[in-house]
Amino acid sequence: MVEMSMIAKVVEEQKELYLLAEMGNRHGLVAGATGTGKTVTLQVMAEAFSAIGVPVFAADVKGDLSGISQPGKSSPKFDDRVKTLGLEPVTFAGCPVVFWDVFGKQGHPVRATVSEMGPLLLSRILNLNDTQTGVLTLVFKIADDHGLLLLDMKDLQAMLQHVAEAAKEYQTEYGNISAASVGAIQRGLVSLGQQGGDCFFGEPALNIEDLLQVDSNGKGVVNILAADELMRSPQLYATFLLWLMSELFEKLPEVGDADKPKLVFFFDEAHLLFNDLPSVLQGRIEQVIRLIRSKGVGVFFVTQNPIDIPDVILGQLGNRVQHALRAFSPRDQKAVKAAAQTFRANPKLDVEAVITQMGVGEGLVSFLDEKGIPGVVERAMICPPHSQIGPITPEQRAAIVKSSVLAGVYETAVDRESAYEKLKGKVVASAGAGDTAGAAAPAAGSGWLGTLEAGATAIGGALGGSGNRRGDTVVQAMVKSAARSMGSTVGRQIIRGVLGSLFGGSKK
Repeated sequence: MVEMSMIAKVVEEQKELYLLAEMGNRHGLVAGATGTGKTVTLQVMAEAFSAIGVPVFAADVKGDLSGISQPGKSSPKFDDRVKTLGLEPVTFAGCPVVFWDVFGKQGHPVRATVSEMGPLLLSRILNLNDTQTGVLTLVFKIADDHGLLLLDMKDLQAMLQHVAEAAKEYQTEYGNISAASVGAIQRGLVSLGQQGGDCFFGEPALNIEDLLQVDSNGKGVVNILAADELMRSPQLYATFLLWLMSELFEKLPEVGDADKPKLVFFFDEAHLLFNDLPSVLQGRIEQVIRLIRSKGVGVFFVTQNPIDIPDVILGQLGNRVQHALRAFSPRDQKAVKAAAQTFRANPKLDVEAVITQMGVGEGLVSFLDEKGIPGVVERAMICPPHSQIGPITPEQRAAIVKSSVLAGVYETAVDRESAYEKLKGKVVASAGAGDTAGAAAPAAGSGWLGTLEAGATAIGGALGGSGNRRGDTVVQAMVKSAARSMGSTVGRQIIRGVLGSLFGGSKK
């Protein structure tokens, strides 16, 4: 059994509360009103997992979580908490950290290809109706059938334009394609591009293995996504994290019941994921949450109210820390009652009353025991973190990014031959050593169907001109893309995750 550090303590009874490592993949919930200490609780949990060699991924919505990279320091409030909990002496230490940022400003860029995202998730980002989603799905299908790679935003925009212009040609095989729906999708893409979609979609795409690092001291790396700017586009934020979770589900092998998780995933502002969620997508999310634990991944939702989480998913969150809630409205009162009813009862506590009375840094805590049974709920004080509370300076962040083992891997975008270049009748040459631009690709509709030469050119270009210290990230995406460009039926299948497609199949 792998021992984790203490998360909280019941001071009156001197009872220490631990989150068992082998139960870390049974998922969890950290809830509470603004200012009650959710971020610090997340930080304490992330430290505990990192200390036993478990990598962590967390979105940093306010910038406060970046302090986990630096050793903490004494303060009157900190020292008082340590004395109350009887934790002297305290050893201050930071965790190994990798910073990520969709916009590439506060960390390594994070990218995914349009094809990997798929029509269902894209439809949610663009807030499309059912008819428009159906048209977008047909566009993806046509691109896959004809070996046209959808890698970045301009690929999809070019594909939409082509399909609209050739709608009559495709009508017999694929059905009616509404020009109005195509126009709505195009307008949505323009808006998404203004919100940063141009930065997110493209190559090199994120290699999931880069989130599973352990440093030379055996500590799990804490991956922090800078989300303060991303939160201005809440649909993009929620869908990106959903895509990332589905990619982990798709790509990680089954591990069964391990002594500790392979990765712990903290989903902050979780209510954004479930706002106006289509029923088909909610069903997929429920499936992923239920099954991803067998891949060794624990998912902890962080939100203000437990009622933000659908009941089916809430029932799977066995490890819980409930901070104070405020009952100022009927909805708040409903949330208090719902939160109280989800805990295993403690005859010594009036849980419904205590939820509204707790101070900052206090919580109602219930963790799973070694048999997977929820513990009796306890009112406890959360332990202080060993790392810095609050954000680091921009200079400290820049130094960490520059010294990272991933420095240079994702910083330079790769724009290789894909749907845009083929449909516009030109080929963008890869930046190979001393190579010059190749011959132009055939014009739209004149010989690009089913050809293999373009796939070979793309493979050679990516191998020779990625500019990365490590080639596997680009090569992986390239091979998947090449498979889609092959003439065989199997090669033309939609290769994307369980949440990426309306058709629900796994990757071929």
